[in-house]
Amino acid sequence: MSLLRVFLLLAIGFGVSACGSKFKSYDGPPITSIQVHKEDRKMYLVSDGKIAAAYDIALGTNPIGHKQFEGDGKTPEGAYRISHKNPDSSYHLSLGISYPDNVDREYAAKLGKPPGGDIFIHGGPRGKIKNKDWTVGCIAVTDKEIEEIYAMVSENTPIYIFE
Repeated sequence: MSLLRVFLLLAIGFGVSACGSKFKSYDGPPITSIQVHKEDRKMYLVSDGKIAAAYDIALGTNPIGHKQFEGDGKTPEGAYRISHKNPDSSYHLSLGISYPDNVDREYAAKLGKPPGGDIFIHGGPRGKIKNKDWTVGCIAVTDKEIEEIYAMVSENTPIYIFE
């Protein structure tokens, strides 16, 4: 086999494997905030006041109201930020949300319960039905959608979660 042929086969192989990568690139306008509207099951990525992308979402198993403590099945409400990116998530990819804050911790302590944590925007394990609330308090989208979102959103991006 000629050297040129080997090179071409390797180039094709690398090109095909790159197509399947969960890490996408984004060269659009910077995402300056995220808005989650729980009642409408919608999430919006916003760039300087304009919607850059919109997604249908699934929430916690008991989504009405603000998350108060661990195990309540609620998705938090309020102003938070993206705390970190998790490339090794059990749910494909995920973006950490800075819940609980000090107010959340104090409220849960008054109830004598832990506030919970590990709230994320993430993809979904296979077999979960899109738009049916199934998480323990997270915000779920499809794996393809979390790949886009993961590329678009930076750490410390504000996220506003509304009723």
